[in-house]
Amino acid sequence: MPSWVTQGYDEYARRMPSDMSLELCEITPGQRGKGRDVARAMQKEGDAMLAAIAPSDYVVALEVLGKSWSTEQLSEQMEGWRMNGRDVALLVGGPEGLDARCVARADVKWSLSSLTLPHPMVRLLVSEQIYRAWSIICNHPYHRAG
Repeated sequence: MPSWVTQGYDEYARRMPSDMSLELCEITPGQRGKGRDVARAMQKEGDAMLAAIAPSDYVVALEVLGKSWSTEQLSEQMEGWRMNGRDVALLVGGPEGLDARCVARADVKWSLSSLTLPHPMVRLLVSEQIYRAWSIICNHPYHRAG
């Protein structure tokens, strides 16, 4: 990832409280390119994602066909996740999307946009929106809309 993405993600993760921490778990992407089997790459990524998820985790798959939430709706979702008491795993797929098994494992599907977004932007956008939603939950002045 470019340094600006890492710095931005780290900044929002640092701001999160310990009871709602943000932790990044990166998997090695499957090999792509000329003569490579894309389905095999997606399967490898899916294997790694599913291995990283605990059976008790609440899984949110980032999917273009998922539910679109406003920041306020995300804060409501996060408050529900916190009250549920389970760890939440957010799954972001590779260039072709998530392996079908990861989508099937998801408790909910979340769409950031109907636009195709590059992975660096997704990482930064998700971390900022999680922090912003937390600021709504806590009446922190970071979120001033509305």
